[in-house]
Amino acid sequence: MPLITPVILCGGSGTRLWPLSRKSYPKQFVPLVDEQTLFQASAKRLSGTSNTLSFTAPTVLTGSDFRFIVTEQLSAIGIDPGAILIEPEGRNTAPAIFAAALYLVEKDPDAIMLVAPSDHVVPDVEAFHVAIEKGLTAIEAGKLVTFGIKPTHAETAYGYLELTAEPDASGYAVDLKQFVEKPDADRAAEMVAAGTFLWNAGIFLFKAKDIIAAFTKYAPTLTAPVTEAVDAAQVDLGFLRLDPETWAKAEDISIDYAVMEKADNLAVVPFDGGWSDLGGWDAVWREAGPDENGVVTSGDATAIDCKDSLIRSDSDRLEVVGIGLENIMAIAMNDAVLVADMSRAQDVKKAVTALKAKGSDQATQFPKDHRPWGWFESLVVGGRFQVKRIHVHPGAALSLQSHFHRSEHWIVVEGTARVTVDDEVQLVTENQSVYIPLGAVHRMENPGKVPMVLIEVQTGSYVGEDDIIRYEDVYSRGQGAKG
Repeated sequence: MPLITPVILCGGSGTRLWPLSRKSYPKQFVPLVDEQTLFQASAKRLSGTSNTLSFTAPTVLTGSDFRFIVTEQLSAIGIDPGAILIEPEGRNTAPAIFAAALYLVEKDPDAIMLVAPSDHVVPDVEAFHVAIEKGLTAIEAGKLVTFGIKPTHAETAYGYLELTAEPDASGYAVDLKQFVEKPDADRAAEMVAAGTFLWNAGIFLFKAKDIIAAFTKYAPTLTAPVTEAVDAAQVDLGFLRLDPETWAKAEDISIDYAVMEKADNLAVVPFDGGWSDLGGWDAVWREAGPDENGVVTSGDATAIDCKDSLIRSDSDRLEVVGIGLENIMAIAMNDAVLVADMSRAQDVKKAVTALKAKGSDQATQFPKDHRPWGWFESLVVGGRFQVKRIHVHPGAALSLQSHFHRSEHWIVVEGTARVTVDDEVQLVTENQSVYIPLGAVHRMENPGKVPMVLIEVQTGSYVGEDDIIRYEDVYSRGQGAKG
């Protein structure tokens, strides 16, 4: 039984599912259609051993801002990653996949890679494993394998794969004729009717040495900068941080454009077990399973006489009620609300563009700011004050720090905090508080085995996150880094 290494791509700009998904916290980290996040579901789907497949620990490609979220979410489901490669900046899928191949081939010259995005939904895991097994046959023949999804409707938001022949019932790979860009509605309907077109899922299976050979042949300008970035990578708290200077020289390009559209040894494994990339709120509505009236509600949401609508509250402080809505998606957060016609799901990214132009934080910043030690959210912001709720994981600690422009009051509401203020260290329990004078060197820690929650009241002439001098930090963040 060959070992397969999952390579999970975990980046994203977080625009199509705004306001729930944002640049600072994209959709793969959010529980959209299940209690688990999309990233956790992807990792579990590609783990363990079945009768026919055996997966090694996953290799994850992600950005520096997400590295601790990745480890936290994997730990929560009992998965220990084989490696987490940190991309200094997003350069699209081609450099990321090439870097992973170079890393894996050094450990095993015959390594088999299954490359998958971290934000897809595949409900029938057993059927997907069968499809992977079919793909293994093709890669033994030297093929680069991609997975094509049998269309359920004439979708215009996906690219398509045209096959040399219509797939039969065997499920084995069929040679690829060509890639097809996202079509208009009429062309999409024609392709679905033809039977030789599948949705391009962006999931790949190949031997690391074979994809390296393909990059060398078809994308030679990528080989030097990516190879140098991997060779000069530095271990940082267990992560492998690719060299930023050489990585920046790599072209920003997808693997489809860099390699796949040029290669002559591609095969497509057809898959009809259910799949979605949740590329819009209309897809979330479909995957969530509308009721007999076509309505999906989530969180503190109520629908009255509504039809074919998605009403969702992702705030514990907002009750959302829809009355007489039809074909509407309404998504509410603490700091932003989206209301749109369901047919305009692909235009949600225009809202992000408009908010960026206004300079609104809501365009990119998630209400909860996630950090290595936990998270915080702003409850109230005024001219000379800010009130936060801060959640610290068991055993975690913020950096030893001080501020130029503000003092702070901490009130513990759950758990126990170990607080350092200059030379004094004390335990602060529930319903107790402590004052941090302006300029004092301080730290908060959670010495317990349950989360610690406190309310922080900041007062001063400036309460921005960059007002910080960091003296010690177990997470090796530099001066001016937040938290």
